[in-house]
Amino acid sequence: MTESENQQKNMRRVALTSLAGTSIEWYDFFLYGTAAAVIFPKAFFPQDLPPMVLLIISFSTFAVGFIARPLGGVVFGHFGDQVGRKRTLVIALMMMGVATTLIGLLPTYQSIGIAAPLCLVFLRFVQGLAVGGQWGGAMLLVTESAPANRRGWYGAYAQSGAAVGVILANLAFVAASASMSDEAFMAWGWRLPFVASVVLIGISLYVQLRMEDTEAFKALQAAQANAGQQAEIAKSPVLEALRRYPRRIMLAAGAFLSVQVTFYILIAFVIAYGLNSPSVDLTRDEMLVSVLIAAAVMVPALFYFSGLSDRVGRKQIYRWGAILTAVWGFALFPLIDTGSPLMITLAVTVGMIFLGMQYGPQAAYFTELFTTEVRYSGASLGYQIGAILGGALAPTIAVLLWNEFGIFFVSVYIMVAALLTLWSLSQLEETKGKTL
Repeated sequence: MTESENQQKNMRRVALTSLAGTSIEWYDFFLYGTAAAVIFPKAFFPQDLPPMVLLIISFSTFAVGFIARPLGGVVFGHFGDQVGRKRTLVIALMMMGVATTLIGLLPTYQSIGIAAPLCLVFLRFVQGLAVGGQWGGAMLLVTESAPANRRGWYGAYAQSGAAVGVILANLAFVAASASMSDEAFMAWGWRLPFVASVVLIGISLYVQLRMEDTEAFKALQAAQANAGQQAEIAKSPVLEALRRYPRRIMLAAGAFLSVQVTFYILIAFVIAYGLNSPSVDLTRDEMLVSVLIAAAVMVPALFYFSGLSDRVGRKQIYRWGAILTAVWGFALFPLIDTGSPLMITLAVTVGMIFLGMQYGPQAAYFTELFTTEVRYSGASLGYQIGAILGGALAPTIAVLLWNEFGIFFVSVYIMVAALLTLWSLSQLEETKGKTL
């Protein structure tokens, strides 16, 4: 085997490992979103409250994971820039696997009272810490190893984990629900998808034993060793990233708002809307299948638009994705209100495709915005601050807007997020072709 063929084989292994790790990691994170819409209002909270109040409370605990994500980005970013991408990723994967498995084993409110939601919130916080560290590690493991002219394409392997995670989470719930009575599913069947996440612990061990760190990080370590400078950056890469790139970090966060707001409306709020709106009146499984199909279509869209960004630039694809998302927000709910499974699937699927235009090139874009010694910290901070500002309360805000003002204002919410993303992009430079 030639050196070129060996490099390609190694790159494929890195990319597929990143896809597997992020898919199960996001599966764990998104299981909570689906359960927050369907299961947790009945399992973990007192039943003497109105259904809409229970839904709002349940989605509020969903937000706890986002509050923890910037902290995870800071902690894991520090160690990712200091000791390497691989080791940090392994710890994040292990944390997520343990926390999600424990959620599947938690006693309900009926069994232990107020301790049940408190434990649920704590484990959700641990999930947030883990996913806050995971994204930077998995994304850099791929993009720093990829050829410069295919960085966008390979970055899609890390990004596709989110869509695959949605597919796996919804498949798990549909399979568990279809294999037993509704009573059994609500009583204990919902726990099975959570306990199944124990497989993530095995993936983390594989990464630890079989993967090497990126060439960019190893080159940085060698250069620092030769120059004898392990000092400031090695001690505090997060503070160094904030000192060097405060504006760029916040603009990266702003560029992520459209993706976060719309994505969590499409995968969490839409299910709750479909189950609680009198104009829709679909079953739980019909709503889950619509989201599942949309996420499946999003995967090839991610790869297509990521590869296209290698040719025409990151910003141009990202910008058009935000524009089309803003427009589609006003078609989304009229299509859902038809009550037709086909129209609902179309509504969510097109929305996911437009999100793919933004989320696909994002891995390469955020990698290229920061220098190697603070890249894990800078990219993670931008991503996770955007996540908490955009995604943390998106389902809760959507429920409140719908309840107080009508569903049209949820579409306005999607548009405002897209406009903020467009402004942020206008302040950032194009990075295609930049060396790392």
